Amino acid sequence: MIEFKRVDFWYGEESGPEARNEEILREVDLEIPQGKFMVLLGRNGSGKSTLAKHTNGLLLPKSGEVMVDGMNTRDEDSIWEIRRRVGLVFQNPDNQIIATTVEEDVAFGPENLGLPREEIITRVEEALNLVGMAEYRNKEPHLLSGGQKQRVAIAGVLAMHPEYLILDEATSMLDPEGREELMKVIANLREKIAVFHITHNVEEATEADEVLVMDKGRIVARGKPREVFSQVGKIEEWGLELPQVTETALLIKKQFPSLFGALPLSPQELVGELCS
Repeated sequence: MIEFKRVDFWYGEESGPEARNEEILREVDLEIPQGKFMVLLGRNGSGKSTLAKHTNGLLLPKSGEVMVDGMNTRDEDSIWEIRRRVGLVFQNPDNQIIATTVEEDVAFGPENLGLPREEIITRVEEALNLVGMAEYRNKEPHLLSGGQKQRVAIAGVLAMHPEYLILDEATSMLDPEGREELMKVIANLREKIAVFHITHNVEEATEADEVLVMDKGRIVARGKPREVFSQVGKIEEWGLELPQVTETALLIKKQFPSLFGALPLSPQELVGELCS
């Protein structure tokens, strides 16, 4: 489990009341257990990316603690093991790909772990198969689409055999096709490792095991997708939109108040309610 224990953070070295007025994270308590698909939603500037960088020690709390499987991110002796266990993928894949072929890029992490050649080959093969990029192993990354590049970046993290995959706005720079490709990869991975997907796209949260909402540096809501999205007034207050299907159902409900005991989150649910 990744645990945030009353974490405060602000940029800069200053302390005291004035620095705290610039807090990006405010008393964050959070648990990311193994084996779950969780989505963190929030408007731009709410602190989501700053929180992501705390999960593997890229940033350290000004106060409070972040623990990864019992290891404190402040502990210099544990930091490399923490970063092996917590794989972090950012929004721009071009900033993460460094090699001249897909295969070489995915192998970069395991090579730096000093693993035997046979183990590296096995890990690269496994990772490329998991993200559906095995047929592109000899391609030059700059010839790939945005969605394909992001899948290569994820494969590079998976080759390290992490326990947690943190996706920080990993779909934000992708076109709809690339976003759909990546969400299929996430659906496949959620059976194998914990996936913590940070986004402002509410459509991507409807299939999560748990949805969290962040606003002004705080976790302000947490629950099943239906529980969170049923707070219609709050969603707007938090600077988010409802899923399109849910928005459509609300418009229909204005004309036919007896419809929809529970607001639908998918087209299938919407059609099912209307047909019944």
